[in-house]
Amino acid sequence: MNPSTAGRQIPVVVLAGFLGSGKTTLLNHLLRRRAGNRIAVVVNDFGAVEIDAMTVAGQVGSTVSLGNGCLCCAVDASELDGYLERLSRPAARIDLIVIEASGLAEPQELVRMILVGDNPRTVYGGLVEVVDAAEFDATRERHPETDRHLAIADLVVLNKTDRVTPAEHERVLGVIGTLGPGAAVVSASYGRIDPGLLFDPATRPAEEEKVRQLSFEDLTADEGHEHAGERSGEHAGEHAHHPHTAYESVSYDEPAAMDPRRLMAFLDSRPEGLYRIKGFVDFGAADPDNRYAVHAVGRFLRFYPEPWPRGAERRTQLVLIGSGIDRDALEKELTLCAVAATDADSHDESAMWGVLRYVRSEPAAEEAADPV
Repeated sequence: MNPSTAGRQIPVVVLAGFLGSGKTTLLNHLLRRRAGNRIAVVVNDFGAVEIDAMTVAGQVGSTVSLGNGCLCCAVDASELDGYLERLSRPAARIDLIVIEASGLAEPQELVRMILVGDNPRTVYGGLVEVVDAAEFDATRERHPETDRHLAIADLVVLNKTDRVTPAEHERVLGVIGTLGPGAAVVSASYGRIDPGLLFDPATRPAEEEKVRQLSFEDLTADEGHEHAGERSGEHAGEHAHHPHTAYESVSYDEPAAMDPRRLMAFLDSRPEGLYRIKGFVDFGAADPDNRYAVHAVGRFLRFYPEPWPRGAERRTQLVLIGSGIDRDALEKELTLCAVAATDADSHDESAMWGVLRYVRSEPAAEEAADPV
C-alpha cells in the first residue's frame, strides 16, 4: 500500500549515535540493501559512507567525493532546509533521505527542524539512535546526554551485541527500556538491521533504471570487494555471514468502518516496539467522502484525507511494523476499533476532532507536526 497523498512525501530519517557506535556501518548496510529505492544521504561528519552516486549527483549545489566514484552532501544544520528542498524535488526521484548526524551532534535539533519545516514534499521518518552495547556504560559516563537522546528516539539499534554476554545484553536492553519507554529496540551486530524497518521496496518500474549512473551495487559487484575505513573497523567480507535483525509486520484488513475515537485511543497508546504504521482508514459516516492515508513512525503521526477513488472498495487496510510486537493483541485491539453494525447509522460530529488534529491543513502549520 502506498497512500497516494503521503506517498508523494519523502521520509526524512535522522541517524544518530556517538562516535564508534557503528552508525556509518549501519548506513552502508542499508545502502547495500536498499530494495530498489533511491536514497539520498546528508552528512555533517565524514566516515566511509559509500553512497549511491545517482541519488545525489546533480541534485544539490555541493557534492563531495568520498572515493570509488561515490558522492554525498555535506551540510550543517543551518543549511539543512535548502538541501531538503533540493533533494525532494520530483525530478530527483528520491524515495528516502537519511541525515547522518555528527557523532557529537544534538539530534533533537535536527528532529525539530524537520518537524517544523514547511516543505510539503518531506515528512519526518523517525530518529534512529545507534548504541554500542559493549561501551554502553562508558558512553553514558562520557556523554550524559545519551539518556536524553534515548528518551526521544523512535528506534534504538543496540549494536555490537556480538561483543557482550547474553546477560549483559539483557541488562543493557533493560536500561534502554527504562530510558526510552515506547521506542522500538532492535539488537544487531555490524549494524545489520532489516531495511524494512525504515523503507518499503520501491514500486518504480524496472525500465526506469536501465539508463543510470554508476550505482553502489555496481561498485561492489566483485566478490572480493572490501569496504575500507568503516568507522567500527569491520569489512563487508568479514561479516557477510552474519544475519541481520528482522522486523515483524501485521497486516490488518477490515471491511467495516473504523470508529475515530477508538482508533485514536489505540494510536495514542500504541505498544512498545511498534515503530511504523501505514495504510488507509475508512471512517465511514464520520467522513463518508474521504479515506485517510495514515503515516506513523515512533510517536509521530499524520493523517492525509483524500477523496475515495471512483469504484474503490471502502475498507481499512493497515500495515504495522515493529520488533517484539504481539501480533494477536494488535489485531484484537484494531478489531475493537471497528464500528459495529448497530452503530453504523449514528454519527457524532465531534468524533473526528482527534483525527483532524493530525491533519496538516497548511504547509506552515507547525502545530500539526507535533509528535504523538
